[in-house]
Amino acid sequence: MKKLRSYYSNVRHHQKHHHPERTRWWWLLLPSLFFLLFLTTGPRFLPFTRPVLLTGSEPPSFVESKIKPKPVSSLPAPPRFAYLISGSAGDGKSLRRTLLALYHPSNRYVVHLDRASSEEEREDLNGYIRSSSLFRRFRNVDMIEKANLVTYRGPTMVANTLHAAAILLREGAEWDWFINLSSSDYPLMSQDDLLHVFSHLPRDLNFIDHTSNIGWKASQRAKPVIIDPGLYLNKKSDVFWVKQRRSIPTAFKLFTGSAWMALSRPFIDYCIWGWDNLPRTVLMYYSNFLSSPEGYFHTVLCNAEEFKNTTVNSDLHFIAWDNPPKQHPHHLTLADMDRMVNSNAPFARKFRREDPVLDTIDEELLNRGPGMPTPGGWCIGSHENGTDPCAVIGDTDVIRLGLGARRLETLVTSLLSPENFRPKQCK
Repeated sequence: MKKLRSYYSNVRHHQKHHHPERTRWWWLLLPSLFFLLFLTTGPRFLPFTRPVLLTGSEPPSFVESKIKPKPVSSLPAPPRFAYLISGSAGDGKSLRRTLLALYHPSNRYVVHLDRASSEEEREDLNGYIRSSSLFRRFRNVDMIEKANLVTYRGPTMVANTLHAAAILLREGAEWDWFINLSSSDYPLMSQDDLLHVFSHLPRDLNFIDHTSNIGWKASQRAKPVIIDPGLYLNKKSDVFWVKQRRSIPTAFKLFTGSAWMALSRPFIDYCIWGWDNLPRTVLMYYSNFLSSPEGYFHTVLCNAEEFKNTTVNSDLHFIAWDNPPKQHPHHLTLADMDRMVNSNAPFARKFRREDPVLDTIDEELLNRGPGMPTPGGWCIGSHENGTDPCAVIGDTDVIRLGLGARRLETLVTSLLSPENFRPKQCK
């Protein structure tokens, strides 16, 4: 308004000291100037844009006055997750169960059964996905039909993860975080709880357990040279070692950590496109690295100036390890139920197929019936007599919070505290 008053003052000054004919030119330009001012500053600076009703007068009857716009919510828009759920031979039913436990119409899902599984098992899972009326309706579940051969301790697992991420990017759907899980993972809270808490977080955060203190891994993983037969054979076999050893790299710093992570969309874009070539350079190095899934993304992330300050040092999992940790964690059972819940983590691993603890998680934490998706605010059907509440679908943007939201909020608050966030980034 000060600029507007100054402009009018200048106009009056010119009117007093200039020729009358030129003064008339200013008046001819005023309508155009008003219109330009309206376009550039917006109606909030123009007091005459708000209708004024005189006392006792009736408002004019316009069509617009009969339309009731939706109130503007002060809550941030919920994010969307993109999941990779992978398994091997015999994991078809477990993948199906994990998929249903994680399902939400707003998310995206890529399912992969590796080539060690039989063609019949893959066809059975693919048929289930294609025949599901829920998945067909939202078209957000894809299966990698041309299965990859995956060796857990070799780079083929990294290649499979990048493959799934590329598929999710190719589909063009909007999503904010990429989360990789296996058939032996299981959620400890609903997607509504997860979506609610993550809606309040910056979308560029990367949740990844990492450290540069590689210790014994320097001599037993970084220096040995391994070959993954999954890169060139049709049948799975273990990696084998080359006699020659190599030195620790100096072009980039090595990081290691958990193979399970929640990575931001911008970082996944960077890993796929690799505009400064770092992701490809590191990928070539890790192609001969033992247990490369526990180092590749960590090393890229912490050596990239654009992303190294976006890390949250957590894999969002409850995992029971030996001390010192062995190659694989303990299988979780009912005896671990309290520790899982008290960890406040949204996911846990490692579970045996159809272990009774999964039924307890379904009943007590997910409110999920057998063969049904975990219900959320989008499910408006009846719970009575064991019916599926998600058989009737409402607004997919509605979120119904459970106790998991409070637990996850506690965990995230701790992870982002001054004591844990910056001091534990890429150290």
